[in-house]
Amino acid sequence: MILSCGEALIDMLPRVSTEGEPAFAPHAGGAVFNTAIALGRLGAPAGFLSGISTDMFGEVLIETLAASGVNADLAIRSDRPTTLAFVKLVDGHASYAFYDENTAGRMLVPDDLPDIPRNVQALFFGGISLPVDPCGGAYEALLIREAALRVTMIDPNIRPGFIRDETAYRARLGRMMALCDIVKVSDEDLRWLEGPGEIELLARQLLVRGPKVVFVTEGAKGAHAFTADLSLFEPARKVTVVDTVGAGDTFNAGVLAALDLAGALDKTALAAADAPILQACLQLGVASAAITVSRAGANPPWAKELE
Repeated sequence: MILSCGEALIDMLPRVSTEGEPAFAPHAGGAVFNTAIALGRLGAPAGFLSGISTDMFGEVLIETLAASGVNADLAIRSDRPTTLAFVKLVDGHASYAFYDENTAGRMLVPDDLPDIPRNVQALFFGGISLPVDPCGGAYEALLIREAALRVTMIDPNIRPGFIRDETAYRARLGRMMALCDIVKVSDEDLRWLEGPGEIELLARQLLVRGPKVVFVTEGAKGAHAFTADLSLFEPARKVTVVDTVGAGDTFNAGVLAALDLAGALDKTALAAADAPILQACLQLGVASAAITVSRAGANPPWAKELE
């Protein structure tokens, strides 16, 4: 099983009421939640670990996971409220206002963490669960505990407006990326982390920190994969973009699902992954993300849509 570990929230997406007034529609979301959903829909064995409320929105999250075939047995339930993220779209690009204080996801602590079953082959981390505490510390503790035993992947999915202590956040990301086998960043994330420069040069600076593979998405251009010996690229599919919500999250799922299909979800196999395996990761990630951006909200494709 591939266990996605991080935030689950309700995206309040902008809509127009029947009277023509601005309104918001609630949709289950969160970057790590979206990756879990996309994995389930792609047919990969998927699980989800997060703090999830027992309130009405928390039940929506649990039901949404189940509908996409995602196991939520490891979720930590509490009566704290669900995180809400109000979304603003400008030319199809999303910005967010988060309401996250004292929520079920935010207040997760290391002592809440369950034992991870042996059937979990890989752990995925990222999103807005990392720059804030106590949950950020809990996920870092989980990675430290499990990194030597399983394939680990991180996508920081950086939201500068959500970061209150940039120094502490950069330090946490540095520690976590050093432990992860796979790092995925957007080109914007990469330059936030490493400063200006060419993508390959900056990606290789990340490789020096410890990961075996670095994936970099470049929006409408496509996506890259870098290892110590390889530099690969997959162009984006030509689609009409409705919005970009969930695109990177879906790409992550495509990468992990492709590794699962290739039998490369163990540390030895991943370290030896060749160009065909990594190109397949790029292809499934790019193809899956193309479907997601062609429709409103984070709505990843089912495997049958990629046939």
